[in-house]
Amino acid sequence: MLDDLKRLHALVGSPSLETLARHARAEGSATSRSTFGNLLNGRSTRLEAVEAFVRACARHARTRRPSITLDPADVHLDTWRDRYADSHRSGGKHRASAAPRRTGAPHQPQPWPHQVGVLPLLADCRQERPADHDLDAFMATGSGTAVVWQVLSGMGGVGKTQLAAALAHRTWRARQVDLLMWVTAASRDAVVIAYAQAAADITGLQDDDPEQGAARFLAWLSEPHRRRWLIVLDDLQNPADLNGLWPPTVPSGRAVVTTRRRDAALSSGRYLVEVGLFTPGQSAAYLSARLSGDGDLLTDGDRLAEDLGHLPLALAQAGAYILDRGLSCAEYRRRLNDARRRLADLTPEPEALPDEHRATVAATWSLSIDHADTLTPRGLGRPVLELAALLDPNAIPAELLTTSVVTDYLRGRRNSQESVEADDVRDVLHSLHRLSLLTLNPVDPIIRVHALIQRAVRDSTHPEHANALAETVADALVSIWPEIECDPSRGQVLRANTAALRAAAGSALWNTKTGAHRVLFTAGNSLGESGLVAAAAAYYRDLGSTAEQLLGAEHPHTLAVRAGHARWRGEAGDASGAFAATEALLADRLRVLGSDHLDTLTTRHNLAYWQGESGDPAGAATAFDALLSDMVRLLGPDHPDTLTTRNDLAWWRGKAGDPAGAAAALRALLGDRQRVLGPDHPHSMITRNDLAWWQGLAGDPSGAVHAFRTLLPDLVRVLGPDHPRTLTTRNNLAWWQGAAGDPTRALAALREVYADRLLVLGPDHPHTMITRGSLAYWKAMAGDPDGAVTEFEALLTDRLRVLGPDHPHTRANRHQIAYWSDYPGDQTTAGTLLADMVQVLGPDHPDTLTVWSHDSTKASRP
Repeated sequence: MLDDLKRLHALVGSPSLETLARHARAEGSATSRSTFGNLLNGRSTRLEAVEAFVRACARHARTRRPSITLDPADVHLDTWRDRYADSHRSGGKHRASAAPRRTGAPHQPQPWPHQVGVLPLLADCRQERPADHDLDAFMATGSGTAVVWQVLSGMGGVGKTQLAAALAHRTWRARQVDLLMWVTAASRDAVVIAYAQAAADITGLQDDDPEQGAARFLAWLSEPHRRRWLIVLDDLQNPADLNGLWPPTVPSGRAVVTTRRRDAALSSGRYLVEVGLFTPGQSAAYLSARLSGDGDLLTDGDRLAEDLGHLPLALAQAGAYILDRGLSCAEYRRRLNDARRRLADLTPEPEALPDEHRATVAATWSLSIDHADTLTPRGLGRPVLELAALLDPNAIPAELLTTSVVTDYLRGRRNSQESVEADDVRDVLHSLHRLSLLTLNPVDPIIRVHALIQRAVRDSTHPEHANALAETVADALVSIWPEIECDPSRGQVLRANTAALRAAAGSALWNTKTGAHRVLFTAGNSLGESGLVAAAAAYYRDLGSTAEQLLGAEHPHTLAVRAGHARWRGEAGDASGAFAATEALLADRLRVLGSDHLDTLTTRHNLAYWQGESGDPAGAATAFDALLSDMVRLLGPDHPDTLTTRNDLAWWRGKAGDPAGAAAALRALLGDRQRVLGPDHPHSMITRNDLAWWQGLAGDPSGAVHAFRTLLPDLVRVLGPDHPRTLTTRNNLAWWQGAAGDPTRALAALREVYADRLLVLGPDHPHTMITRGSLAYWKAMAGDPDGAVTEFEALLTDRLRVLGPDHPHTRANRHQIAYWSDYPGDQTTAGTLLADMVQVLGPDHPDTLTVWSHDSTKASRP
């Protein structure tokens, strides 16, 4: 068993003993690092330690970035208990294991070997097929032979994805490739984005334009690096989507496409494999394995296989139904035939399955759903699957389907006064899992539903339920979306499910009266707030086209989408473009809504902000001053929005060169905000933060340190230690400790802030990179300019990848490298780069004159 433990440890990336102990604590176990060390060294064989080790490894694989996909059997506790028992019966002697080892902590670029995308799980009782041997031979082709494209073509449900997934799993475990890439090729955009992500992983540079990233990836594939790669493009919908995206022909590369299409273009210069149905022998072998060889249950099994057209997906669902109901194949055939007649009006898709097989699949899943609806609690199986059919087939958070939003909807669908609880939904999910209608991952709280089943469910959903289903899923997504995203992978899962909902629901998320559903805005802002500011800008640009088409150009929500696009365009580094877009938006809102509408006032606020960010702080202060008069007139002096305008006016007054005036204005504002909102209101905390900052810039760094130190415990108490504003204040406190003459303390504090921002926000968030810049700066100020240059150069690589070359933070970073490289000598290089910054920001922009990075302005935004 020792070899098996070491193998599992290697599979999950060989985490440290301390890391495993931390995961064990999170799983509720007090197992120590020393216990795990003894276990791996063969000095401890307690079953409790083995179980804790397996759970810790499973959690590490799940939470690692990027995550590691394990075979469920690798972490199944019953399997390990059997191994434990066998090892004690055999005296502890075991055969040596020669398992592959996955290594590499997350960094840029990613280590080798590297996997892009998530491999599907292999089906239970999966049958080996001739195509498996063909694919193995394809992978074993000599290095001198040109790449052979394998195109697996066939009707839906014949097992094309399973064939490709089995090949990928075998190839990865045997370490036959350095790069394994799995792409769900449902659209050209999906392929482009996956290629761009692979380019970012491999080279450490991320392109703002995914098309450019895809082109770089294709170019990399052509280079003579001799890296072995396998690319799987699964479920290709349209062969034209791959125009210009087919990987090059090189000896070290292999590629597999699965598709239902049989276009001639797919076979031109490529090896087309027609994946057919099970043979009668394969169908019989599958049913025998699924039904454990029970002769009574298998009665009439050969005729049932014929009724199902030997379609693997239909056989899997039928087997689950038979086992759950204790039927024989003959009894199932009788029910299946009755169900087929009731579904005779089902219309197949034009390019999809032949009619006879389409009806059989529909009858099979319909019968299983009917059965699920009869289980306790009754009447919930079908509506739960209808909800799941609108989400990402590969990763549906289980908690989404147990929210109060969903349980309230299910109660209404059941037409009963009896309540529906979260436990009822969990029971239904397990029933659907048993019926092979969805998959519950034993490691992650994730649900997977085959895309074919999702499509069939959506096609059969009664039209009167369609809008309510979409709205329920959207409301549920919003309800589980955290206000502060501390886990980047969780945000990615929620955004993927929102994207699937958008595609499936169509116009159901749009209404000319109520506008766009809130989840559409939440997903876009999640992109930006996670640090993907360029992607957020692109998202809102696309959303704007849809809004204009469905709501009209002058609908308030269409205008709100334009505001979102302007915001993230500016955050991506194009402050001038954001200013121009907001200026145009203001003209439309003035015309449509009038000068006194709150949305118009908000647009004036944003316009003033981007005017300042574009290099005109004095103009921004003037604009905020004019806005303040109207806010007082319309809302009154004590309205929260009026007070926010006063805060921003003070801020830009300081940025325009009057830090003492800014501090005085903020001091007066603080009294009003605490009187109106209370001392613990977040806006009162923002004013205290900004006041401390300008107090320092006005010449009192020690006073700033004292103010930040006093503010920090209040933020921890009110917002929590991991809230972004709490982390911002810690960053600012450390900065002013350095400015007050203690760079050593500043460095120590900034290291702690960086560790926490890395954990909470992730490595690519702009705030995390700001703290890295502050660390490098104070390292230089503490007497190590060479070390600072090294850190600034590493940071520049990441800022170029994430923010682009013209973002103000990237420009400031380049200036810091030039300054500290020449320090204290010739400043020619620094002068050149300073001129470069002037070109982008303007000669009077404060960030041109001072390259310090702080982020209290971010907290000031409403």
